[in-house]
Amino acid sequence: MEPDDVQFFLALEEQVWQAQVTGDAAAERELLPPDFLGVDTDGVNDLERHLAQLADGPITADFALSEARLLRVGQDAVLLSYRADARAPGAVHEERFYISSLWQRREGRWWNTFSQDTPGTSDG
Repeated sequence: MEPDDVQFFLALEEQVWQAQVTGDAAAERELLPPDFLGVDTDGVNDLERHLAQLADGPITADFALSEARLLRVGQDAVLLSYRADARAPGAVHEERFYISSLWQRREGRWWNTFSQDTPGTSDG
């Protein structure tokens, strides 16, 4: 694996999204470290607050990721930025987000240490 391979990090990011589709907090915990920091329209979230969103089950019904770009920010860190079109369970229309996720290699594995979600305008 090359740290500059956008597809490698996009696949990791898709695992995070898939955990939200299945409502599997344990699967997300495998990708987010204890010091995870997330920023979204609800504010700043630590790991436990982020995972609490899954307490009642899935928060995403389906998603598509596109327009991925990768910026290397250090030997063991990359910033993945992309567009996400996602639909919540029971929702008719999808929502669009522009997301930046910081992935850091620690002790030989990659962790999503930071994520910021910016709402975009949807076509639907």
